[in-house]
Amino acid sequence: MFLNAAISILNADVSGLSCLTGASGGSGSQGGLGGNWTMLLLPIALVVVMLVVMVIPQRRRDKKVKDMLSSLKQGDRVRTIGGIYGTISSIKDDVIVLSVGPDKVKLVFARGAISQVEDAGVENTMEEEVRD
Repeated sequence: MFLNAAISILNADVSGLSCLTGASGGSGSQGGLGGNWTMLLLPIALVVVMLVVMVIPQRRRDKKVKDMLSSLKQGDRVRTIGGIYGTISSIKDDVIVLSVGPDKVKLVFARGAISQVEDAGVENTMEEEVRD
């Protein structure tokens, strides 16, 4: 008696699900439950693709910056994230001292403040002084 009631409840639930997915009623095993998986699979695939498109290039950029910062040495001409051009005078752990401008003014920066290593020295191309 209890078993017959449980089976009738399960049959009612399954027929209700097939009705929701648009499957026609029938006794075949091709119910509408397969449609639910494809409906869930598409958003999951889109999220995975977006993560791949956004994360992989960022990791490559981070690796290039980390390699550049670890390879800094005395005498390199660099540009800071603030746009200051200078030549590295000394490096000690995470602190870099830059010589800036024709007067070789010493400025202290964190290693992470270096934006890139420059090929040509911009600070040495100033032929005249900047006036207020």
